[in-house]
Amino acid sequence: MLALKTGILAGAALSLVACASITSREEAGAAARASIPETPKAWAAAQQALGDVEVGWIAAFNDPVLTALVKEAQSNNKNLQVAAANVDRSRALARQAGAALKPNLGLNVGASESGALDPGGSRSQLSAGLQLNWELDVWGRIRSGQQAASASAEAAQADYLFSQYSLAAGVARTYFLAIEAGLQEGVARRTVEAIGETARIVNVQYENGLASSQDRALTKSDLATAKDTLTATAGAKRDAIRGLEILLGRYPGAELEVRDGLPIAPPAPPAGVPSDILERRPDLIAAERNVAAAFNSLDSAKAAKLPSISLTSNIGGASGSLSNLLDPTNIAWTVAGNLVAPLFDGGARDAQVQVSNAEQKQAVAAYGQAALDAFGDVESNLDQGLVLDQRKTSLTEAASEANEAYRVARLRYDEGETDLIDVLSIQQRVFAAESNLVSVERQRLEQRVNLNLALGGSWE
Repeated sequence: MLALKTGILAGAALSLVACASITSREEAGAAARASIPETPKAWAAAQQALGDVEVGWIAAFNDPVLTALVKEAQSNNKNLQVAAANVDRSRALARQAGAALKPNLGLNVGASESGALDPGGSRSQLSAGLQLNWELDVWGRIRSGQQAASASAEAAQADYLFSQYSLAAGVARTYFLAIEAGLQEGVARRTVEAIGETARIVNVQYENGLASSQDRALTKSDLATAKDTLTATAGAKRDAIRGLEILLGRYPGAELEVRDGLPIAPPAPPAGVPSDILERRPDLIAAERNVAAAFNSLDSAKAAKLPSISLTSNIGGASGSLSNLLDPTNIAWTVAGNLVAPLFDGGARDAQVQVSNAEQKQAVAAYGQAALDAFGDVESNLDQGLVLDQRKTSLTEAASEANEAYRVARLRYDEGETDLIDVLSIQQRVFAAESNLVSVERQRLEQRVNLNLALGGSWE
């Protein structure tokens, strides 16, 4: 009779499962997208390339050294290893949460001795049995918790993927920065050599009464300033190389060799349409999965306020001797059903619902902000690409004209038609133009990297 009643209880409980409130993936996604403004059909930045976002953007720089460094970083970077371990942890938590949906079977083995104080009156008893416990997930509390954990694991996986993308971008940016620092060091070294030669000539002229003490002091001051710039640029190069070595998982000894010149900036990648990045950027996918986890956590917290139903079954035997332990006459079984309804918990369950509700709002808002930031990243980098292309044209012309002006000024100075201070001023313009041109070339490369990362393009 008890078994029949328990079966009826279980059947009735299982029939209520369909009534459980569990947020679907589509519902969570719709709630997340409702937090962002309507996206346009095209990017606002002018002259953006059309077409699907490309993958393998590292190869577009056509630099085997860069490709090798990125692969090394993907294997050895410590922060990436932390992210990978977090994925493993999240997956294990999801499996742990799902385990509660299945029956729990345990083995009980025991021994006892009872009787009078007289040793001859004691009696030994051996027991062994199997115990089955199963909570029927009537209201979806366990399934909601399991889905929340699964969504969190998917978010961790997406975060790990974006960490890989970000690491590739970080290696590329730092690599280009180290190369630029080396080029700037070269400009500073040429500046020191040129001013040093000018200072030598002026000193000879001063000793022969052909140059003033002012000219001599000016050249010495400019030479000291140029040496200071050389020292600073050499230090900046070492710092950039150390940063790159840390990304690679190496000891930061500033011993890594980089190439002598910047690679040619590849064409701007196709940008697709704004709505595409919602499905492509791993960090946005992670944010959407966090929304789903928050919704399911709220479902689980609400279901925890409802009664829980569980089934318990035991089968086992007891005997004074091990040989008779499994004798059918010594084996007994029980089946029981339990319903536990929360009556008073000091408001703990209500508070958990409030916490989960607040976390849901946080997750939705965080997704909306992440999406806006992503749109801003793309728009800014598309616009920056146009700006940097125009700057390169202007700075190339500025460097060419400054060199021509310096050539003419040196001829006029040699003929006694202009002052040394004018020559030195034009010379500083030459080196400044060269330095600015190197800087903008590096910025153009960095813009290509940042745009690919903003679009969610894979580095592989």
